[in-house]
Amino acid sequence: MSIEEILKKYKDIAVVGISDKPDRYSYQVANYLMNNGFNIIPVNPMLKEWQGKKVYSDVKSIEGNIDVVDIFRRPEFIEDIVMDSRGKAKVIWMQEGIINEVAKKLAVEMGMEVVMDRCMKKEYEKLNKK
Repeated sequence: MSIEEILKKYKDIAVVGISDKPDRYSYQVANYLMNNGFNIIPVNPMLKEWQGKKVYSDVKSIEGNIDVVDIFRRPEFIEDIVMDSRGKAKVIWMQEGIINEVAKKLAVEMGMEVVMDRCMKKEYEKLNKK
């Protein structure tokens, strides 16, 4: 599945490592996506609420649908996040600068699509310039 297909088809986005600080990239990307019609499901064990939404401590505690798990964490944490996403998510998306080949292989073996080292906001902006 292409990035374009993912962005057109999937709207429920769990943002792992979301920040409540507006100067942080995870906040900016999630806020942009939310303002462009995506349903943001915030994930950060240090927060209770983000923009009026309940924040989950991890992916496995999310109730309901998740299409994409958009990850803003260091590469060494990605494998655990992929394991938590098993049976819950269709796509693992590692933000720009995040590369973990072991996690990618694991996610693919579990039937998930993988996008690595790409910014969801930038990709959506590119798509809308077409």
